[in-house]
Amino acid sequence: MFEKNLTLISLFDIYGAMLSEQKQKMFELYYGDDLSLAEIAEEMSISRQGVRENLKKCEEQLIEFEEKLGFSKKSELIKAAIEKLKELKADGGDKKSIDSVVDSLSSII
Repeated sequence: MFEKNLTLISLFDIYGAMLSEQKQKMFELYYGDDLSLAEIAEEMSISRQGVRENLKKCEEQLIEFEEKLGFSKKSELIKAAIEKLKELKADGGDKKSIDSVVDSLSSII
């Protein structure tokens, strides 16, 4: 059975524009509109197997983009550092703690 990997949605938000228009549309129909493979096949005038193969290639490409570029991981690290800075600010954090978070942000860039 072909199961949806919902972590791909965040990767699509970052890297979707790097996919072909056909793959973008299939991904949006499958993940966004929750259409079945058969419904997508009918709408795009291709076989159900063709949809399945294209979605599989699309997913592989998104994962490959993340492995090579790492924007999703970097984004999560930046969000975590920002939350830490907010906590330090609220608690009146010391300069050493704030400098540590700033250093970690610098290393991401």
